[in-house]
Amino acid sequence: MSIFKRRKPQDQAAPSAENTLESTVDGAMDGAVDGASGGDPVASIASASRGVDHGPWDIAEVKDLGERFDLGALIIPAPQGMELRLEIEDATHTVTGLTLAEEGSTMQLQAFAAPKTEGAWEAIRTEIAENLEGAGATVEHAEGTFGPELRTRMPMPAPDGRTVFGPVRFLGVDGPRWFLRAVLAGRAAVEDEVRAVFEGILGEVVVRRGDQPMAPREVLLLDLPAALTQPVDPEAEAPAPGTTDLNPFERGPEITEIR
Repeated sequence: MSIFKRRKPQDQAAPSAENTLESTVDGAMDGAVDGASGGDPVASIASASRGVDHGPWDIAEVKDLGERFDLGALIIPAPQGMELRLEIEDATHTVTGLTLAEEGSTMQLQAFAAPKTEGAWEAIRTEIAENLEGAGATVEHAEGTFGPELRTRMPMPAPDGRTVFGPVRFLGVDGPRWFLRAVLAGRAAVEDEVRAVFEGILGEVVVRRGDQPMAPREVLLLDLPAALTQPVDPEAEAPAPGTTDLNPFERGPEITEIR
C-alpha cells in the first residue's frame, strides 16, 4: 500500500517536534566542511573498519548488491515489516532523504558530498551539538557502534501542551567523498536490542556518490522509484488506516511503502 501526503506549509503549522529538530540539525549542515569516550554494550564494530568488516559501503566496495533497494545515491537493505518514507522537497520535487520506521522507532538517513582529503563528521557533530544545546536539548558526546556520536534529549511539545524530552541519537559515517548521517529516534535511541536492528541496517547501506563535482555538504539526491508513485489523493492529510506517522523529521510530501 502506498501513501502520498502533503503537509501544510511550515509557516502555517503549529510548533512541533519535527520543526524543532529540522531547524537545529539543518543549521549545522549549512556551513563549510572543515569525541569523547563512553561505554556502549552494543558497540562491537570499530568505525576504523568501515569498508573492511562492515559498512556503510561505497558502491566501489560492493560487487553484489543482493536484495537491497536501489534509490540512487542510497542503496538500502529491505527489512520486512518496516515502513520506508521518502522525504520530498515540495518546491523542487527532489528526494533528499529517507526514514525507516517500525513500532515507535525511526532512523532517518541522508547522504552528503564531502571533501576528498578529510572527513566531515567531526565538524558537523560539533555544530549539531551546539545547535541542539542552543535549542534546550541535553547532549552527550559518546563512542558508539560507528564511532563518535551524539546522544541527546530534545525538548518536544506533548499533546497536552507540556514540554517533554525525547531521546534522539545522531550517528555519522565518513566515506570516500561522501558523508552519511543517521538519526535514531524513539525506542531505537534508548533500547539496545532495537538500536542493534537499525544499526545492522545502517551497516549494510551502500552509498553511490557519483563522479559529478559537488560542494561539500551538498545533499546527494535520491531517485523516486516508479513503483512508489501510484496515483493517490495529494490533498489527503490523514494517514491511511493501519499506518502510523512515526517520523519526527518529516519535511513535506511523503511516500510510504509497507513491505
